[in-house]
Amino acid sequence: MNLVKKGILFFIIIFISNFIAAQNTPNVLTQTLSQKAKTTELKRVLKKRPFLVDVRTPDEFAQGTVKGAVNIPLDQIQNQFPKFKGKKNIVVFCRTGNRSTQAKAILEQNGFTNITNGGTWQDVNAIINK
Repeated sequence: MNLVKKGILFFIIIFISNFIAAQNTPNVLTQTLSQKAKTTELKRVLKKRPFLVDVRTPDEFAQGTVKGAVNIPLDQIQNQFPKFKGKKNIVVFCRTGNRSTQAKAILEQNGFTNITNGGTWQDVNAIINK
């Protein structure tokens, strides 16, 4: 095989492998726009002075949280429904956003509305303290 054919073959292989990789990689622009939309929504809800709920453990809560937040650990959510009754807006948050996702689902499955997953407590705190 001559050098030109090898070069063309090499180019085709690189092109195809890059194409396949691009198909399996999340679109960074889409992720950025999605994150901006979530941040904008969280800012809007936080202006309404919602019921702020940190769903981390008491030990985690004691290490730092959002001013005005109450600590209702994820494993206690179902026992604490009365604390959520009558709240127009509720923001749940935790360390990584995983437990707050679960808390939001539990609350919604039990008839609570206007629940916002704030993600991490640091994200919520940063918006409140701007």
